[in-house]
Amino acid sequence: MESVTILVDVQNVYYTIKQAYNRNFDYNKFWAKATEHRRVVKAFAYATDRGDEKQRQFQNILKAIGFEVKLKPFIQRADGSAKGDWDVGITLDGIEYAAQSDRVILVSGDGDFDLLAKKITTDFQCKVEVYGVQELTADSLINAATEFFPIEAELLLN
Repeated sequence: MESVTILVDVQNVYYTIKQAYNRNFDYNKFWAKATEHRRVVKAFAYATDRGDEKQRQFQNILKAIGFEVKLKPFIQRADGSAKGDWDVGITLDGIEYAAQSDRVILVSGDGDFDLLAKKITTDFQCKVEVYGVQELTADSLINAATEFFPIEAELLLN
């Protein structure tokens, strides 16, 4: 049975799907597809924490599905911009768990992860699946992936 590690960039998924479809990602359907006939080594969902109840409920849903939820505090800067990205954390976990997995599944359209995908495939001979909104996923990431799966209607909540 193939082993997989799943890395979900929650903020990227939320905003790209909202922009493209004005809907939400169906984490249950994704989990069923990504883990079918596979053994999960680790599954992380990386998110920012604003401390509100609705967000806590969402995090509990992710945990019930099988994700370990990693949180970073949401930081609002004085100029109105915000910070809370998980690029380094996702990269470190991707490298650590690629050595234990046949495949790493990355859910993000962020082009910064093309280097991670290349490193995993080259250094660990590990396949990299990327799920992202087609028109909002960096071409460099799509090209670096072993396989790309566009997030479309079947992976969205109604």
